[in-house]
Amino acid sequence: MIRDVDLDKISDGKLYDIGDMAKLGVDDCSGCHACCCGMGDSITLDPYDVYRLEKGLGKSFEELLSENLELRVADGIILPCLKMDGDEKCTFLNREGRCSIHPHRPGICRLFPLGRIFEDNTHKYFLQIHECHKERQTKIKIKKWQDTPELSSYEAYIDKWHYFLKEISDKAPEMPEEELKSINMRILQEFFIKPYNVEESFYAQFEERLSGMK
Repeated sequence: MIRDVDLDKISDGKLYDIGDMAKLGVDDCSGCHACCCGMGDSITLDPYDVYRLEKGLGKSFEELLSENLELRVADGIILPCLKMDGDEKCTFLNREGRCSIHPHRPGICRLFPLGRIFEDNTHKYFLQIHECHKERQTKIKIKKWQDTPELSSYEAYIDKWHYFLKEISDKAPEMPEEELKSINMRILQEFFIKPYNVEESFYAQFEERLSGMK
């Protein structure tokens, strides 16, 4: 999701690289799940998020969509997002208010309270200072904070996915409705509905699907 914001108003004024330290530690978020509530449809998932959930939970995209995900339109593109329950809590929260899918949680959840800013076909990180209710106590390396294997491959993938979507969203306002609908259906089919082989590397499968979209 593209956001037009003033970084000076929402961050500590710094831009971070993946190997930098940032004040992120909050004692395992004990006693708090505020960031899992009232998010509406803002926690948008990318293909790797879906691959990770399919692999971790042993469910298909259709099963996830019927239980814990829903589709939304962001910048002209239809994408899956986390579903909130009637109390505006993430449906993956358990009775104790803890994340029931923590090992498989989406990238946005792993990143919080960091955000990404994309420039020159890559990205840097910024620390959101108003989003977390707990006092940040310790500095942690950003690459450790994300808790993601094959991080260099993941970082390259994030850029490719972002700029692929951006190219479409930039053109979306001028596209005929039927053409945009067709592209959206192809994105959903190729990157989300079509099952992933969870026994094989995600990144090779993503590259093949991305190549087929061009």
